Amino acid sequence: MGVKFMSLKLKVLVGMIMVMKVASHNYGDAFSKCILFFEGQRSGKLPPTQRMTWRAHSALRDGSDVGVDLVGGYYDAGDNIKFSFPMAFTTTMLAWSILEFGNLMGSDKQYALEALKWGTDYFLKATSVPGKVVAQVGDPSGDHNCWERPEDMDTPRTSYVVNTSNPGSEVSAEIAASLAASSMVFKSVDLRYSRRLLQRATQVYEFAQKYQGSYNSSVGEGVCPYYCDYDGYMDELIWGAAWLYKATGSYKYWNYVVQNNQHLDNYEFGWDSKHAGINVLVSGLVLSTPKADPFVSYADKFVCSVLPESPTKTVTYSPGGLQFKPGGSNTQHVTAASFLLLVYSSYLQMAKNRVVQCGNNAATPPSRLVDVAKSQVDYILGSNPIKMSYMVGYGINFPRKIHHRGSSMPSIYSHPKHITCHGGTLFFESKYHNYNMLTGAIVGGPDDNDQYIDDRTNPPQSEPTTYINAPFVGVLAYFKRYTSLESLTFDSNYTQYHM
Repeated sequence: MGVKFMSLKLKVLVGMIMVMKVASHNYGDAFSKCILFFEGQRSGKLPPTQRMTWRAHSALRDGSDVGVDLVGGYYDAGDNIKFSFPMAFTTTMLAWSILEFGNLMGSDKQYALEALKWGTDYFLKATSVPGKVVAQVGDPSGDHNCWERPEDMDTPRTSYVVNTSNPGSEVSAEIAASLAASSMVFKSVDLRYSRRLLQRATQVYEFAQKYQGSYNSSVGEGVCPYYCDYDGYMDELIWGAAWLYKATGSYKYWNYVVQNNQHLDNYEFGWDSKHAGINVLVSGLVLSTPKADPFVSYADKFVCSVLPESPTKTVTYSPGGLQFKPGGSNTQHVTAASFLLLVYSSYLQMAKNRVVQCGNNAATPPSRLVDVAKSQVDYILGSNPIKMSYMVGYGINFPRKIHHRGSSMPSIYSHPKHITCHGGTLFFESKYHNYNMLTGAIVGGPDDNDQYIDDRTNPPQSEPTTYINAPFVGVLAYFKRYTSLESLTFDSNYTQYHM
């Protein structure tokens, strides 16, 4: 009788575990796909190891108009332009993800390193001429008037360059930050390459600081209105200095951060605004030291700006629980904020579980930051009112008509004949699913009422970008540990499981 009872109890236990396993998101699978996405965004000559096999070589003459090899890098979104400003932020976030959570990435860490190096290799080319930095490749007006595969494109591949007479401090300093952060990643992988990245980072940062000015004016219509710098370049100069201080330990960079900290009382973080990222990054260096102020207090304010229960929150939440900010491509804010919450939570835990105080609310422990980040991750992966995964290829119900040229058209392998600029309009306007799956791509996401229109003609919702995915690499690496059954524990006093 006792044996039968124990056998039944074991069956129930196993059954409950399997239910929990089915009900939980597979963060490991999502993590692998999140990295794979970057292979679909590659420009240039693709390597033999390319896994997104519907893509082929493209833009092999980039830079020929200025006599510099600019082959490589990433297309930022669903178009075929290489915008250095968001590409550099993407690269910085890939590097930061690996620095913080690389030990959790398992066998996929190698793919994360490859994704990072695809960016840094390009930026070494884009900064190869002293006193000049390539801000962009490709004419946006020509490109946006066409719907062409990157392998076919015959629109102008104009190189937009900032220099000592026409500076671009924001794009230059962001590139410096990406190279400095990446130098730390490669220090244990390829020391020679790491040193090369750091040396270039210092040179480019010196250029950014010595010749100050916005690329809005220097490049003009090349970047505006697509990636104008809307909040000035001071945050990028501080951001670059913070990363160079972390990489070198040189106090000249630290002094610059401290001397300009009055510019950092801001809760924003993304390709344009680096304020909250600077405060969280620097907090990790000074949290338990006399140098904590004002960075830690600013980082706390960022946390309070996004916690749902905070009396000082500056974001809204949809009825289904997604963080929301005005403008298109909302998931870019969600993935970036989630990354900062997880990183800051780790820093708080290392500082003997320091808490955050938001107004008169009860003190917020580090675990609460993780909970909020997880709620956003789960929403993106399908735990939302319409049960839609906003990552292409993850789950069963995900966007099939994303705003992405290469994905929406037959590949060059299945349709070798050249598709002209306006020949692609047929595919753009088609009501059918995209021909090729851009696995791992996270689209702009639903509106503030949790509704999503699966339509490639609606880019604010249906377009993926590299800077949406890049912070999510670190976020998913963090939660990847919860994918396995071993991470679930059973408490016999409760009929539920806890991670």
